Amino acid sequence: MKRRFSFIVSSTLLLFFAASARAQDSTGPLAPPPKYEVKRLPSEPHPGPPPVPEQEIIQKLAANEDVMKQKYETYDFTQTIRIEELADPGGKFSVTGEVYTRPDGQRYMRVAKQPESDLKVEHFSLEDVHTIATLPLFALTTREIVNYNFKYVGQEKLDQLTTYVFQVKPKLLSRKQRFFEGLIWVDDHDFAIVKSYGKFVSEISGNGTSLPFTMFETYRENFQGKYWLPTYTRSDDYVKGPDDEELPLRLVIRSTEFKPHLEEGAVPAPSAAPATAPKPAQPQPPSPN
Repeated sequence: MKRRFSFIVSSTLLLFFAASARAQDSTGPLAPPPKYEVKRLPSEPHPGPPPVPEQEIIQKLAANEDVMKQKYETYDFTQTIRIEELADPGGKFSVTGEVYTRPDGQRYMRVAKQPESDLKVEHFSLEDVHTIATLPLFALTTREIVNYNFKYVGQEKLDQLTTYVFQVKPKLLSRKQRFFEGLIWVDDHDFAIVKSYGKFVSEISGNGTSLPFTMFETYRENFQGKYWLPTYTRSDDYVKGPDDEELPLRLVIRSTEFKPHLEEGAVPAPSAAPATAPKPAQPQPPSPN
């Protein structure tokens, strides 16, 4: 079965989080949360030491991030962005496009047609779509880990994966660069990040965009038995409604149909496919979102 990365699940770590998703057998996706609730980062945990030395885990995950980031940047893929007003009456904004890497190394989304929207309160444009499509991938590479403090917060079972969970915080903030602050889940077999949950931080308040979303939960999927690539991101937050009430809003980003980036005149190669059996079952993103 596919190994998938899953951004908060039910376990002892939920003492530090709001309730997220209930466990479910490997025949289907995890059940959706019982109610809408924006999740926050946990208070300071105090677990015992992991079975593998912390520094060894961190060095191995960073080495895997080096490989993942390099591979991710060689792929183009289809991306669907959906924003929903989770109220009655609510609306939905959705758009699909092709994400590719430009010669300057920046990611860009080519949208074939105008977004579809029946939102009642919020308004999103193609400019917002391009902002969402280029949200930074916080790869904790060998070069980047020196900027962070890692604190082990325990082990967690995600379906049939056992993971080490670390709280990650930047050592110093900068006005010129955004950093990741949150949690990461590291598979105890591959020592790769399979899930993350956190926010963008810098010396400047806010997330660096005009988007109303703060916390991002990202799930990765195993490709070719080697690479854990991010394929699903979700963010739940609130905006002010017409009567100053809080309106729940959800962002979902799905990435599919990964293909190696082609230079002009190159021959197309088959799409990258996620790993299949005999890989063990793995966590999946919340469904049906």
